[in-house]
Amino acid sequence: MNKVARTVAVLLALAACREIGGEDEFFEISGKLFVFNYRMAEATYLVTLKPLQPIHEGQTAVATFEDPADGGAIVVRQKIWPKLDKVTIESPPLYCVAKDKPYAVTIAIEGNDGATLQTLKTTITSSEDQSRLPDAPLVVGPAYTPNPELAGNPAGKRADAARRCPA
Repeated sequence: MNKVARTVAVLLALAACREIGGEDEFFEISGKLFVFNYRMAEATYLVTLKPLQPIHEGQTAVATFEDPADGGAIVVRQKIWPKLDKVTIESPPLYCVAKDKPYAVTIAIEGNDGATLQTLKTTITSSEDQSRLPDAPLVVGPAYTPNPELAGNPAGKRADAARRCPA
């Protein structure tokens, strides 16, 4: 085995042995995006966390999302299930999502005693503007009945629907 091959083998062995998460790192953000559901006329934040250590019973994720409509905070509190290989956190429906504007997201991981174990901060930027969504759900009910509010408006836009969004 030549010197280069031996060095590569040693580096690969060391990389395989390294610890994934530090003592204070319980999760990392593995995915983040805006979800635009055209049929339901909704936009939401979606963040996925990957565990770096075994998850303990009683842990909770507290996500604070910037509200695009007024800049305030939307807080989502969610139990973390120990046997899952990922944690997915979704916000309630949003309004006024603007294209190319970064929105702040903070996720606190709390232990069963309520103490903060880790804080993750990031931003999420939409590649689309929410004005592309219809003003109301395109269908209603379990049979996907066309929404009567949108009768005569196949694009889902109503003349009387005016949302005031910050500039």
